[in-house]
Amino acid sequence: MLASRCYGQPTNPCLVLLHGLLGDKQDWQDLMPRLSQHFYCVCIDLPSHGDSPSLALPSPGFMQVASLIRRTLTALNIETFHLLGYSLGGRIALHLAQLMAQQILSVNLESCHPGLTSQALREQRLHCDKQWHERMLQMSLSEFLNLWYRQAVFSDLSDSERAQLIQRRSRNKLAALQQIYLPTSLGLQQDLSCLPHQLGVPWHYYVGGQDDKFSALATAWQQRAPLYLHRFEHGGHNIHLSCCEAFCTTLIEQLTTPDT
Repeated sequence: MLASRCYGQPTNPCLVLLHGLLGDKQDWQDLMPRLSQHFYCVCIDLPSHGDSPSLALPSPGFMQVASLIRRTLTALNIETFHLLGYSLGGRIALHLAQLMAQQILSVNLESCHPGLTSQALREQRLHCDKQWHERMLQMSLSEFLNLWYRQAVFSDLSDSERAQLIQRRSRNKLAALQQIYLPTSLGLQQDLSCLPHQLGVPWHYYVGGQDDKFSALATAWQQRAPLYLHRFEHGGHNIHLSCCEAFCTTLIEQLTTPDT
């Protein structure tokens, strides 16, 4: 069973929240005062993150992580729920949606990649992720975090924002992260962009206007799938951090309005 923390009244519709790589259930803390008024919020630590155990995963390990989340939700007596996942948490959410299709009320993805479209692209990404994995083995946590948050996808961060984020991520243990990083590489994930056609629930995608890569990806995905796209012009990759109030407002509106 994975570590979790719940907010709000259990009589409200449930919202399950899955954080991204290097994060934990505390990443959603600033959203809870508003979201917990409308939902019973279940914030879960992915394996090797926060208070959850570090587990050896198969390669790929997406479905095993999804199974652990299902076991956790069963233990919490969660029967139906809205699902929200950020980045890696979004990619895990795609697999959980497959596993628990009959129990999901809506799927909400923030800055999430649905999967690469060719084996060549997957091999290229896996090669890149193996290089990051090697850095985990060779660097201190501080060195790794400083390099990680210099990637182009985080270019919207100011120096002070980057420093604050690195400080928050200093609770991680690289030895634990090594257990989940490669098994959940995008290079090992199949293209799941067809799922909105297969699961008859509302699908929402949230993207930052300053995140060029994922803005283009989201637009292309929307053109071929029944996907509601929500763009936050002043947001980067992590919208719920940079645009917390606007993100909460949009999420609440979408999940509490009938027929969306």
